[in-house]
Amino acid sequence: MNESMRKYLAEFVSTFALVFVATGAVATDNMSNGSLGLIGIAVASGLIVMAMVYATKHISGAHINPAVTIAMFMTRKIGAIDSVSYIIAQISGAIIASLMVLTIFPGAVADVNLGATSLASEIDIRAGIMVEATLTFMLVFTIFGSAIDKRAPKGFAGFAIGVAVLLAILVGGPITGASMNPARSFGPALAAGYWANQAVYWIGPIIGGTIAALLYENVFAEKMPTENKA
Repeated sequence: MNESMRKYLAEFVSTFALVFVATGAVATDNMSNGSLGLIGIAVASGLIVMAMVYATKHISGAHINPAVTIAMFMTRKIGAIDSVSYIIAQISGAIIASLMVLTIFPGAVADVNLGATSLASEIDIRAGIMVEATLTFMLVFTIFGSAIDKRAPKGFAGFAIGVAVLLAILVGGPITGASMNPARSFGPALAAGYWANQAVYWIGPIIGGTIAALLYENVFAEKMPTENKA
C-alpha cells in the first residue's frame, strides 16, 4: 500500500473510531437509563480522540475531522488532493461507524436519533453556529499549539487534544451536542435520517477552525528567519 493510501485509511479508521465511540456512548447511556451521563459521554469522546491522535498522528497527522483538514489546507499544511481525500475518508468512516451503531442499538434511532447532534430547544441556528464555531476554534487552536508547532512539548499532543474535546462536550454538549466535527454529525444523521440543523455542524466548525488556524499561523507560530540580502 502506498503512502497516500495509508494516510487516507488512517483517517478512515480514526474517524470510524471516534464516531463509533461517541455515538455508541450516547446509545449506551440511553439503553442503561443514563448510567453514563454527560460526563461519561464526554470522557469517552475525549479518550477516543486522544487514543486516535497517538495512534495515527505519525501516519496522517490525525485530523479525524473535516474542519481540521480544511484548517490545514487554509494554512497550506496539506494539498488540495489530500484534503479532498481526507474528507472523503473521514465521512466514510463516520457513515460506516453509524451504520454499525444502528445495527447494535436499533432502538437508539427513535430515542436519541442514533447519537446525532442537535440543538437545545431554546437555541436558534445562529446561536448554534456561534457555539460550534467557538468550540471548534478552541479545539483547532489546541491542535496547532500542541501538535503542529514544533516548539510544543513532545508527546503531549494527544492528551491536550483529548482534554480539549472532553471539556468542550461538558460545556457545549447540552447546547449543540458539541460536535466540532462535520463528519461526527453527518454519519449518524444519515444513518438515522435525522437532518435537523445539519448546516450548523458544517458552517460553525469550518468557520471556527479556519479562524483558529489563521490566527495561530499569523500571530503565534514561529517565523523562519529571513535572509539579509545586500
